[in-house]
Amino acid sequence: METDPILHLMEHHGIKSTANRLMIARALAAAGRPLSMSELEGALETIDKSVISRTLAVFRDQHLVHVIEDGGESIRYELCHSHHDDRDDDTHVHFHCEVCGRTFCLEDVPVPPVDVPEGFQPRAATHLIKGICPDCNR
Repeated sequence: METDPILHLMEHHGIKSTANRLMIARALAAAGRPLSMSELEGALETIDKSVISRTLAVFRDQHLVHVIEDGGESIRYELCHSHHDDRDDDTHVHFHCEVCGRTFCLEDVPVPPVDVPEGFQPRAATHLIKGICPDCNR
């Protein structure tokens, strides 16, 4: 019998699986790109907004999602495929299209290293490129 990869990932991050949590995690996985709260609400019409919000907070605290600020007013969430519950080791660059508003994962492009001045202790880094996606560029 095959193990559900989403269920396995949640267990690895110490997250108790409930029907709503599984639906939210599966919606993030199926999207293939970071989703905003309103996009998640649209994809999960049967789940209350407050449940989605609380679930994303749990996922964030347990490092099951990456939180991406798209440079506008929106925050997007992406399922983290790291198998660590204390850090993210699958970080990559994101691309935000200024025409259609979608944010894409550039999974093969790592976040470049940045040297910070002495005394600073970086805990997370994101790298967002803005421009026009291939679909909008046509």
